[in-house]
Amino acid sequence: MNRIVRKHFPVDKLPEELREGLPEGVEVTVTLETELETQADFDKDRFQDDLDRVRATLKQTVSLEEATHRIRDLRDEWDD
Repeated sequence: MNRIVRKHFPVDKLPEELREGLPEGVEVTVTLETELETQADFDKDRFQDDLDRVRATLKQTVSLEEATHRIRDLRDEWDD
């Protein structure tokens, strides 16, 4: 999701429809976000596939011994 945040933005520079109900002369924080449904490059199927893959990876567990073995193998690669 794309997000733009402008802090200390003068209310007087806002479009009239956004100034409604705000006092003149104050500053505001303006946040603009794109909606996922309107992003041309958002692929719901790909997103779901990636999410499923991450969830499956998180469910994998490794014993302390296996983790230690893997770390030592990686460390030893640099000693050769």
